[in-house]
Amino acid sequence: MTTLDQTIVPAHIAPRSLRLAPWVYAFTLFLSAFLLFTVQPMFTKMVLPRLGGAPTVWSVAMVFFQAALFSGYTYSHLIIRRLSLGVGALVHLGVLAAAAATLPIVIAQGFVSPPTDAVAFWLIGLLTASIGLPFAALSASAPLLQGWFAASGHAQARNPYALYAASNLGSFAALIAYPILIEPFLPLRLQARMWSIGFAVLALLIAIAGLVVARRPNLVAIGDAVTPLQARDRLFWVALAAIPAGLVIAVTSYVTTDLASAPFLWVLPLALYLLTFVAVFRDHPWLRQTTVARLIPFSVAPLAVGILGGQRPFWLTLVVVNLIAFALLALLCHGELYRRRPASTQLTEFYLWTSLGGALGGVFAALFAPHVFSVVYEYPILIVAALLVLPGVFADTPRRIAAEASPVLVIALLAIVARSVFDIHLPATAELPFQIVLVALAAIMLVQRKRPVRFLTLVALCFVLTGLWQPGFNRIEAVRSFFGVHQVVETTDGRFRLLYNGTTLHGAERIGDGTSAANLAPEPLTYYYFGGPISESIDLVRSARGGLSHVAVVGLGTGSLACHKRGNEQWAFFEIDPAVVRIARDPQLFNFISVCAPDSPIVVGDARLTLAASTQRYDVIILDAFSSDVIPVHLLTREALAGYLTRLQDRGVLVMHISNRYMELGSVIAALGAAQGLRTFIKLDHRPQSSPFDFKTNAQVVILARQRRDLGKGSLPPGWHEIEPEPGVPMWTDDYSNVLGAILRKQLGK
Repeated sequence: MTTLDQTIVPAHIAPRSLRLAPWVYAFTLFLSAFLLFTVQPMFTKMVLPRLGGAPTVWSVAMVFFQAALFSGYTYSHLIIRRLSLGVGALVHLGVLAAAAATLPIVIAQGFVSPPTDAVAFWLIGLLTASIGLPFAALSASAPLLQGWFAASGHAQARNPYALYAASNLGSFAALIAYPILIEPFLPLRLQARMWSIGFAVLALLIAIAGLVVARRPNLVAIGDAVTPLQARDRLFWVALAAIPAGLVIAVTSYVTTDLASAPFLWVLPLALYLLTFVAVFRDHPWLRQTTVARLIPFSVAPLAVGILGGQRPFWLTLVVVNLIAFALLALLCHGELYRRRPASTQLTEFYLWTSLGGALGGVFAALFAPHVFSVVYEYPILIVAALLVLPGVFADTPRRIAAEASPVLVIALLAIVARSVFDIHLPATAELPFQIVLVALAAIMLVQRKRPVRFLTLVALCFVLTGLWQPGFNRIEAVRSFFGVHQVVETTDGRFRLLYNGTTLHGAERIGDGTSAANLAPEPLTYYYFGGPISESIDLVRSARGGLSHVAVVGLGTGSLACHKRGNEQWAFFEIDPAVVRIARDPQLFNFISVCAPDSPIVVGDARLTLAASTQRYDVIILDAFSSDVIPVHLLTREALAGYLTRLQDRGVLVMHISNRYMELGSVIAALGAAQGLRTFIKLDHRPQSSPFDFKTNAQVVILARQRRDLGKGSLPPGWHEIEPEPGVPMWTDDYSNVLGAILRKQLGK
């Protein structure tokens, strides 16, 4: 077992300048971490519009940040081990100067639009070219400064891990300040300039910290002997760091899938992740490991029932439970990591291996899993991996562990065989019994919580059951791309085929009862049914103009809107995800495109870029772009609206589909319209909800028109009315958006 109980004694008495060393080093580490974790959401927000606002942007960015952290820790380890204190300080100041030469932060040239494939690696290249050097230089500061302090001869130098708390508090402060104090009030360009000033101040502080130790003589370590590191020690460090690092990406993706890919949602899990380091990287942790272990079952049991299910009606409760469970699991892993820490003389190597673990966890969750799993299985896998750290899991002999686990694992294996070999499906009538089984399993987990092996296997069984079955639906195909998980399912009665993106239904086609034949136009369902608000908006413009010439649709889905095309109208579709294009064009899956608009072009790419590159002007642009239940924020900004207007005919109108379970967007659109001198009309469909009986779902739709006559001279259909901007709801721009405000207005019924 390694120890920190040693004293580093200088060859001469420590100078008076060392008395302030802890404060100098602590503040420098705090500022370094603050800058490091401010640039993460700031620059990712800059990049987001180029990738359709997909939640995966943050996941991949996290991989880059973790890899850059590893490179910085590797560099600091070499500096500490190979160079004298003075030379090392000079080298690092030179690296900081080179990094400063790349400021202010901007997106590097040559990265205008992503390719149609390998988008994740394109994004990593963009991040590397744009902020790679400044981020890596900042990443090196924490272990480097702690290593210098350990060699300073100060009385507190024997435990420099205390400075790690200052570093993580700086990180935590940045992640709280950015969405509350920075993003809402400062445009991105000003944020980048202020960040550059902070970088210059940090370089000055690092120079001062380097001077404190630059002339220190050789140091002699006395006290307990340092236990040599074993390969097993390093593997434990890597694994214990990798699991929470993968979990923070998985839980962030889960939280943002249905809400929005926005900084305030990115930073919540990351702030909790960093706070767990602060909580346990200390001699007296905020929560003891035994307390953490006792609390974990009460948060993990409901996760086992819910995270692989379909729609999330109690989304706020689920988000809170996910964040609590994640925090406890991270505390468990990081507490064990701190317990296995080495002596301070091996500090930089410890950070090197833990940063490697963080990078590997990120690679697994954001790069490896999306290419291997067609559904989001990495999240439950990481939860089960974290549960292996529970005290007592490996306390018994292998034979007894196997005996404890085997009954539950046999049931899980039988379930897999039933689904994959015998193709057993559960009808809709089995939904209630299935839910009862899951609730019973959750109760049994809590009863068995003091038997960690049994508890772990019960959690795994629950994940297996919810991953294999959703009563009432049979999965036909699952495709995972950079932009999300797409599942084509059929109802077990054989009547409907559905497309889900994330947890949200994106289109449906009737395939049973002989009502849809290959030589007849399939009937649009879900939000696109004939007579619904989207259908009415198209008919209004068609009637006002005496027919339509050219129509642009942003967002493809199943291609349902294609069957609103009439005669010789020219319709063009703009879709960012090639996987969606393949699904919509495949007549074995959906017939809307192949029957109703086989010759209509489908332009692949982000609509803001592809529409801007188009030379065609349209009678109507229909904005129907969603990622799960989220409209990408960058499609709802002042700059985006200005781009749409350049592609409209003189009397053309913009139709926006803004149905959303979690955000109120009508007032945002009204503010945008007023800023451009447009009139805004809205309708929320209040017809009796008939889905899932006929899969016609209620929609909320907004029309933006230059003049009322652009919608015809007659009265509008029932339910349509004009809205004005609301006080206190500003328009969104590329520099500003208030997603949290939209969520609160929806939940408060405003």
